[in-house]
Amino acid sequence: MSVLIVGSTALDSIKTPNAENPRLLGGSASHAAVAASFFSPVKLLGVVGEDFPRRYIQLYERLGIDLEGLQILPGKTFHWSGEYELNMNHRRTLLTELGVFETFNPTLPKQHQDTPFVLLANIAPSLQYHVLEQMRRPRFVVADTMDLWLNIALPDLLKLIKRVDGFVLNDSEAHQLTKEDNVFAAIKKIHKLGPKYIVIKKGSHGSILSSPAGYFLCPAYPLGKVVDPTGAGDSFAGAMMGYLATANGPVDDHIRRAMIYGSVVAAFCCEGFGLLRTARLKRPLIEQRVKELEAFTGF
Repeated sequence: MSVLIVGSTALDSIKTPNAENPRLLGGSASHAAVAASFFSPVKLLGVVGEDFPRRYIQLYERLGIDLEGLQILPGKTFHWSGEYELNMNHRRTLLTELGVFETFNPTLPKQHQDTPFVLLANIAPSLQYHVLEQMRRPRFVVADTMDLWLNIALPDLLKLIKRVDGFVLNDSEAHQLTKEDNVFAAIKKIHKLGPKYIVIKKGSHGSILSSPAGYFLCPAYPLGKVVDPTGAGDSFAGAMMGYLATANGPVDDHIRRAMIYGSVVAAFCCEGFGLLRTARLKRPLIEQRVKELEAFTGF
């Protein structure tokens, strides 16, 4: 089965203490779509400007990503610039230019409306909801978010998560949303808002799943060096959804393993700037690290 992914498609200029790379392919939809493409067919819904490099279109096409839902409009592509500190858990935004993304109105092609798996990657919750309203009875819908929307669009976010099956956020966002310092207390409150599946991302400390089948503590793949963590969370969600779309049977039977695959692909993402490492991946490399992670955590 295929996955529909909607989110931002951007050009990222990233600076770390060791290097700097301008105008890389980025955005939540790009990272998620590339990660999902190793497992299932992907349909990308987004918008770019006339300045969007042809080589990035070719990268999507090489990975088999369906671009019928990618709008190319007069103007500039969404551009984000950020700088990481030596501790890469901390970064600051240097520049945000919305370009054509400022007026983005995601419209689904008819053949996308029956896509069974849907990832509403990190964009404004009103846009996520607008996409969901155009779908015809999807099998499994997951929404990702960020602290910005908790600050400026909380009513829209609460309206959205009543309608989704799964909700992905990091631990600080869970605390912000529920006012609970304990992550498991926060999870219980989030379930009451609607989602049956909640995934709490904890960066290099892995992630936590709460589902009808109970809790699962998913480890992060251990890395000795992080080059650039931009897009790791989006890669995690994309790979998880891509794997679920290929699995036969109920979501509960496969979501834990799907998170392991997400953890592995997210680690690959951190080993290069932007999508430079992820885009060169091959499925056997992913499988090798999944086996390693199983060995690391078995007891």
